Amino acid sequence: MPDVDLARPPQTTRFFNRELSWLEFNQRVLDEACDPTLPLLERLRFLAITASNLDEFFMVRVGGLRLLDEQGVTTPDPSGMTPAEQLAAIRHRVRAMVAQQQACFAELELKLAEAGIRRIRGVELSERQAKSVEQVFEQEIYSVLTPRAVPADEPFPLLANQMLHVAVRLAPAAASGGEPRLALIPLGRVLPRLLTLGGVERGYAYVLLEDVVLRMIERFFPGETLEGQVVFRITRNADFTLRDDLASDIVQGMESILTARKHGACVRLEVAEPAPEPLVHTLAAAVGCREDDIFRVAAPLDLAAFQQLADLSGFESLKYEPWPPQPAPGIEPGAKMFDVLARQDVLLYHPYQAFDPVLKLIEEAAVDPDVLAIKQTLYRTSRNSPVVAALVRAAQRGKYVTAVVELKARFDEARNLEWARSLEEHGVQVIYGVRGLKTHAKACIVIRREPHGIVRYVHFGTGNYNEITARIYSDASLLTSSEDLGADAVSFFHAITGYSQPQRYRKIEVAPTGLRQRLLELIEGETQRAQQGQPASITVKLNALVDPEIIQALYAASQAGVPVRLNVRGICCLRPGVPQLSENIHVVSIVDRFLEHARILRFAHGGDDLVFLSSADWMPRNLDRRIELLVPVEDPALKSRLMRILETYFEDNVKARVLRPDGTYVHVKPKGRRRRRAQELLYQEAYQLVHEAEQSRTTVFEPYRAASADE
Repeated sequence: MPDVDLARPPQTTRFFNRELSWLEFNQRVLDEACDPTLPLLERLRFLAITASNLDEFFMVRVGGLRLLDEQGVTTPDPSGMTPAEQLAAIRHRVRAMVAQQQACFAELELKLAEAGIRRIRGVELSERQAKSVEQVFEQEIYSVLTPRAVPADEPFPLLANQMLHVAVRLAPAAASGGEPRLALIPLGRVLPRLLTLGGVERGYAYVLLEDVVLRMIERFFPGETLEGQVVFRITRNADFTLRDDLASDIVQGMESILTARKHGACVRLEVAEPAPEPLVHTLAAAVGCREDDIFRVAAPLDLAAFQQLADLSGFESLKYEPWPPQPAPGIEPGAKMFDVLARQDVLLYHPYQAFDPVLKLIEEAAVDPDVLAIKQTLYRTSRNSPVVAALVRAAQRGKYVTAVVELKARFDEARNLEWARSLEEHGVQVIYGVRGLKTHAKACIVIRREPHGIVRYVHFGTGNYNEITARIYSDASLLTSSEDLGADAVSFFHAITGYSQPQRYRKIEVAPTGLRQRLLELIEGETQRAQQGQPASITVKLNALVDPEIIQALYAASQAGVPVRLNVRGICCLRPGVPQLSENIHVVSIVDRFLEHARILRFAHGGDDLVFLSSADWMPRNLDRRIELLVPVEDPALKSRLMRILETYFEDNVKARVLRPDGTYVHVKPKGRRRRRAQELLYQEAYQLVHEAEQSRTTVFEPYRAASADE
């Protein structure tokens, strides 16, 4: 393999490596977990997120690279790295990250214990606690778990992906005098990982399930001599996608993918230290894991499970102060959404403003006798989704209801299959997306008969129809009864549910047919205006920037003198600040208490700003292999507000990190300016808008009028 700096992508290319850029994003999340100024349970939450992120990264990205490497693919990516080079760099970077995760967890455990939240290990159990643990073991754990002998001359059992197991090395049978024997105890997903302990005067004490099992391990093997045991889990390749050309039945195809993931090759073996080396090597050989894919971990395995502890009640002082979502000031309490949208468009910025108006529109439409039809895309919904329930009610009342359900939403496939079938059973017309494409657009249209004719009420969003994530993801919603946007929404649904050919829209643009070209035109337009001496600038908020063609267009704009400001939460393959290439491009990333998820675009357009919301990040998959939307926001007040929101992100000097030409991120320095934290400012603005609206209502005198004779 050619020499490569494993810590950094090659510096001679125009692009950062996608995978290493993602790992730097996860590092920014880990930096939050290590930040001593944050509340302890919030730090633990960030740590759990980094572990969950790494799990998915290994299943999907490392799994995919492993397949390419095993197939002998040596074609470099845009950064110039082959699959083998990427895998080597990833291992190097991840080992440093895992070491920092372990150190962070050790520090948090000490501080949490001081604050009254303690993990009790076996030797630390009081007599009363020991009896309690033994009782729980006998009554619940021992009955549920099943040890499994693994004879050397039989196939190794199929181990569940990312499930904790205990491996036990047993002395050779007395009669045989042969090799040591192996047994496994899958810990399953039924028993709680964190077991609450009593006998604590103040605070909260818990013990880990695996610690209880290890403490009582001999109960599973009476009369046997144990030579060693280890807690471990494997991560399997889950990078399986549906070949639409080979799957005539998409439901059956998705079920086959769920089955295939259970058999995916092992891409990571995690073992909890201390671990007997002979036992580790036995496991690695049995699951087909190479030595460089073994991760020996001092902290508990599966730190993602500690999200449960971060949600512990009774320790509010160890969490962020509450920022409850605020109501939208333009929507009076009790007002019907149809009446509101007949008067004005509504822009919501979640989670600072509540998601309720979106739910209210759909729920009102479900029971309104004048509503004829509801059409909606569904990507990731909550487990007991009020949106799905409303669509069922609408269908039961005889309305024409169409749901475009994306079964291929990774790791949500099983849930989507379940409620898609439920929708069909209740009379909803369910469309399983478009062959060969993933439907990622967020749109809902309500068709209503009114005295003056048919009116179309539309919602476009940057986030999913999920009331749970709407409280923790930063997203934008546009609600409107615009004639043009309503017509476009109807055309959009016809295009993705029938055989109609892609068409020209009045206002919106759709991937994969026209969105890429529209973006390139917008960027080129700013480039030409800069060359002509007109006002030109590009300001964009995204989750990821990967697409080489878009990046090259941004480089050309920079070289023409266009100021380009990018707020990219996660992956950014563009290299900013390089002389004569990207010196006019500034990239920042913000990681804070809410997950930044909104996509907002602003182009100066010679002084007549164009502002858009979008469901799409600037990645090849979004622009070429997904159904995505780009929606203009033209109402002057709403456009002005979105531009203010964008500016707020670039004013941040608390959570913002700047991307440097070498791929590192550094905190923005206040430089004497007052503290500006974007998410805090956005919440304060949402709160202030409500306060001002309430004040306005109290200063307007509305006299009571006598009821008319016919009332």
